[in-house]
Amino acid sequence: MTTQTQLLTAPGVDLAGSSQVGMRSRRYRLTNVIVTILLSIGGIVMIAPLLWTFSTSLKTREAVFALPPQWIPDPMEWGNYLRVWEAGPLATGILNSVIVSASVTVIGTITSSIAAFAFAKMRLPFKDVLFLVLLAAIMIPFPTIMIPQFKMFGDAGLVDTLWPLILPGLFGNIVMIFFLKQYLDSVPDSIIEAAKLDGAGYLRIFFSLIFPAIRPAIAAQFILWFMAVWNDYLAPIIYLNSPEKQTLQLVIASFNATYASQTDYPLIMAASFIALIPVLVVFVVFQRQIIESVALTGAKG
Repeated sequence: MTTQTQLLTAPGVDLAGSSQVGMRSRRYRLTNVIVTILLSIGGIVMIAPLLWTFSTSLKTREAVFALPPQWIPDPMEWGNYLRVWEAGPLATGILNSVIVSASVTVIGTITSSIAAFAFAKMRLPFKDVLFLVLLAAIMIPFPTIMIPQFKMFGDAGLVDTLWPLILPGLFGNIVMIFFLKQYLDSVPDSIIEAAKLDGAGYLRIFFSLIFPAIRPAIAAQFILWFMAVWNDYLAPIIYLNSPEKQTLQLVIASFNATYASQTDYPLIMAASFIALIPVLVVFVVFQRQIIESVALTGAKG
């Protein structure tokens, strides 16, 4: 007992400091527990509609209206995923959406990256004025230019084809150009000057030095743009009339109009869940680059 008392009262032993450290540690653990619980609840709330969509796609028509609701269907009707291919031109819609989304995002990403490089690192006359005009175009909503654009494509004989959905995006995305330009502003100009002294042209500098450096930022913007093009409904419904030309979103809307009246919600949900798969695949492919983009942005901030 005497030895313990001597240790506690010995010089250099700060009981108040140790107590404060312990309180801070307990408070930190409590904060982590609360944050984890709140994030878990938020995650469940966000993923619940997706799980309900998948669950409904495996139900019978009668089980959809069962009370209490069934999260795990009994029995599971995997045949709904076979029926959906025969119920409408789903395969054609997927093919058309892949053609539009892939061509727009791949080619448009390259042109957007080159444009961002030009605005950020090249010496161009009236560069800042052109960039401000480009940013001003973001403020113009699509319905404002919808009729003039439709007339332009109509005069060119391109209505009821996929070209009105593809051509505008081939020249780049303004949001992506702005984001990549801001990202490129942090790249030192000395790298580009050194490459120019070695005899490299601008295209070689871009594809050899700049493109690998901004690849995480490009991946983050690519998936956002792909999702927007893949889920676009307004432009396809304006330009596409023939069933064989319709994109996946129009096919699903047709399913909803046809089979909702028949209370065949499992078929509609099966088609909707199939439409989610390509976006999920793109996210899985690019998730490492997206995480790198967030990490680099946080490190630079």
